[in-house]
Amino acid sequence: MPRTARIIRPARRGLTALLTAALLAAALGLAGCAPAKTKQPAAPAEASGSQTVYPLTLTDDASRTVTIKAEPRRVVSLAPANTEIVFALGAGERLVGVTSFDDYPAEVADIAKVGDFAGPNIEAVAAAEPDVVFATTGVQADVITQLEGLGATVIAVDPQSLDGVYEDITEIAAALNEVEAGEELVASMQLTVDEIAAAVAQQEPATVFVEIAQGPLFTTGRGTLLHELVTLAGGSNVVDAEGWVPYSPEQVVKADPTVYLATKGSMSDPAELEKRPGFGSLSAVKKGRVAVLDDNLVSRPGPRVVDGLRQIAEALHPEAFGQ
Repeated sequence: MPRTARIIRPARRGLTALLTAALLAAALGLAGCAPAKTKQPAAPAEASGSQTVYPLTLTDDASRTVTIKAEPRRVVSLAPANTEIVFALGAGERLVGVTSFDDYPAEVADIAKVGDFAGPNIEAVAAAEPDVVFATTGVQADVITQLEGLGATVIAVDPQSLDGVYEDITEIAAALNEVEAGEELVASMQLTVDEIAAAVAQQEPATVFVEIAQGPLFTTGRGTLLHELVTLAGGSNVVDAEGWVPYSPEQVVKADPTVYLATKGSMSDPAELEKRPGFGSLSAVKKGRVAVLDDNLVSRPGPRVVDGLRQIAEALHPEAFGQ
């Protein structure tokens, strides 16, 4: 009978209204676009010391039961965050395929590309002969079905909270027989989060609006990883809705956030924010409290998300970091 590591998570919903999940995910480098769900605590993988015992059975972020028969030596990653996790675990040399959106670390440039994030090339993935494929949910749901039809072992990775990121790192580490590296990585990330939380603990929460797209204007609400990062960084999101939501310029003006955060990319450029109708009157604009975030840090649910948390915290409370 296979050993079992059960990490139960409910299925995810995709982003709706005005933006397709594929467009938003591709532009932000996200592994998923749905609000977070309540999660069960992750169970430790069956292991002997720090070694995974195979076959290993786990439940992924799409609530699918997946069995890994032996230690994977050939790995394909279909999301930038997954790729970053594999490298952070010290297993980057096992990657034989990534998407064209994967750009970190630098070594990823030398790995064969198997299509883009929203539309991986199924034939290219199969030709790489992977022992395991780390995919995501949402726009890749059909990809998972097609790959499984070809006999591939596919794990859906789609964390929507920091705890979810920790759980998925632990899960990927178990799958790759890198249990100790996974524990060390999670512990390091948690230490960074604790240090940042302590630094802002005595600060008055700053009211915040986060722009992730401007035509139309889109933002982040309750139940998303980015919302959680804002809260941990000592911010109070002016958006009370759940998930990734459209927001009108009039709503922003009415909310009048003290800090305006924006990711810069194909969907957002806050360079001339003050020229937008009504935005010149925003407290954040008048006081110069507009900050541009690195979307790869704040949107990719991987190891560097704690660096994104620091970037947000420094923008909200520079005095707490000696700035």
